[in-house]
Amino acid sequence: MVYFIGAGPGAKDLITVRGKELLEKADVVIYAGSLVNEDLLEYCKENVEIHNSAKMTLEEVLAVMKKAEHDKKITVRLHTGDPCLYGAVREQMDELDKLGILYKSVPGVSSFCGAAASLNLEYTLPDVSQTVIITRLEGRTAVPEKEKLTLLAQHKASLVLFLSSGMTEKVQEVLLDAGIPSETPTALVYKATWEDEKRVICTLGSLAQSAKENKISKTALIIVGDVVSHSNYSRSKLYDPSFTTEFRKGSSMENSNVLE
Repeated sequence: MVYFIGAGPGAKDLITVRGKELLEKADVVIYAGSLVNEDLLEYCKENVEIHNSAKMTLEEVLAVMKKAEHDKKITVRLHTGDPCLYGAVREQMDELDKLGILYKSVPGVSSFCGAAASLNLEYTLPDVSQTVIITRLEGRTAVPEKEKLTLLAQHKASLVLFLSSGMTEKVQEVLLDAGIPSETPTALVYKATWEDEKRVICTLGSLAQSAKENKISKTALIIVGDVVSHSNYSRSKLYDPSFTTEFRKGSSMENSNVLE
């Protein structure tokens, strides 16, 4: 069996309990060495066989999985964050299907959640933004035409950009050209939840300069939107004393002493 496991955003203790338990049982571990915190490998048993996929091709990764399966070993493919986001897992799964090798996925905490935690941020503030767009700026790898950043920016939703911190000047240019105001609150979060995490709050207009001043050019998320400043939002209806839900009957504010 091959297990695709989300390692979490960085901190060793942010892997799920299920992921940790499988990592402890694994006979073979293939981890994304350029992104996964190596401290997680401390959960592995003594005689585990470890491979760093940063130095491997897809074919080499599959060869390791195939041999481990032949030897009746448990394989863990350890991906950063949650494998469903920019994890290149589907191509591995399709090949395993062809080989008749069984696999399962174990979700992990994505770095966009880790970044929000580091900033004490809520992406979906009432009357500010109820939508989060997770995307990236086009680089050496293209994005579908309908998902160009300039088009997605038109929605004015909370934007979270992966794989773009090395192109902050271009990000800034594209979003400004798309009509996002220069003063829009923006955040750069380098290595969210790692020990050397760095958080930078700026504006869209100062994004590139802020990245340069803080020497951030990789392994960082860019968050753009008014949710970064968490101001001018409305109170949640769910916890409003006057709002009736399935579990309680609302009352008028005059008869409520909530928040007094």
